[in-house]
Amino acid sequence: MSTPRPGGSRISLGRRPDASMTLLNEVTERPLDPGYAAAAQARAAGTAPRHGPVSRVLVLLAAAVLGLGGVWAAKALRAPLPSGESARAVLIEQIRERIATSEELTAQNDGVRAEINDLQVTALGSGDAQVLEESSDLAVWAGSTAVHGPGLVITVEDSVRAQNNEPGTQEQRVQDFDLQVVVNGLWASGAEAIAINGHRLTAATAIRTAGEAVLVDLQPLVTPYVVEAIGDPQGMRTSFARTSAATHLSTLSSQFSIPSSVAPADDLVLPAGTTSGLVNVTESS
Repeated sequence: MSTPRPGGSRISLGRRPDASMTLLNEVTERPLDPGYAAAAQARAAGTAPRHGPVSRVLVLLAAAVLGLGGVWAAKALRAPLPSGESARAVLIEQIRERIATSEELTAQNDGVRAEINDLQVTALGSGDAQVLEESSDLAVWAGSTAVHGPGLVITVEDSVRAQNNEPGTQEQRVQDFDLQVVVNGLWASGAEAIAINGHRLTAATAIRTAGEAVLVDLQPLVTPYVVEAIGDPQGMRTSFARTSAATHLSTLSSQFSIPSSVAPADDLVLPAGTTSGLVNVTESS
């Protein structure tokens, strides 16, 4: 039977007020689990099963195996991954392999191009010396023939932190725009021929970025970036120091920790660049 409580609630007569707190009552009134209580009573009565030395040894061995397994797992998780498993390291290695293959093919093309030049000289003969001289000069300016001579070498490379692949160093890597500024500064300083990491620049050469790789004439390059320019070393160095390219290199060093160096060279050898055919474009009326 229950009687109404002021406020409309009801309470059953004869029911414990703390009946809804069964879990708390069990914890406070019977803190020991029934199974442990039964085992304690059995030990007190002398009827508990006794474990022999064999079972104790087995328990000890099991505990040792579990402990060693935990230590081995922790070391395996904390051990650094081999550098070969790094995705960036794998990509860089593939880039280097492709560069080596490209250099081999470029050497073959240079050999074929030299044969073509020899055949051209033979076909024109000694009677067209002026034509041969003009053709040779145009080939140098077009970048279709190898050249050598004194010049200037500018080296730009990623920061040390960027080379170690530390996080947050994306802006500390050399980008295509940086190389474009350097190359334009060298042309303005009187350079006669320019190459980046052995790739000759021509009027049709593009310097672009694909992901984190810098492409020169569609060839991926890796740091350091060596820009070689043939011309008067002292004259180019003086003129280059007055261009915005020199200011840009100083900004890269001070703000992004990207080092660079400018040094004269007595004799640079630049290979021939890749030649591409011209495309005829017809405008529709």
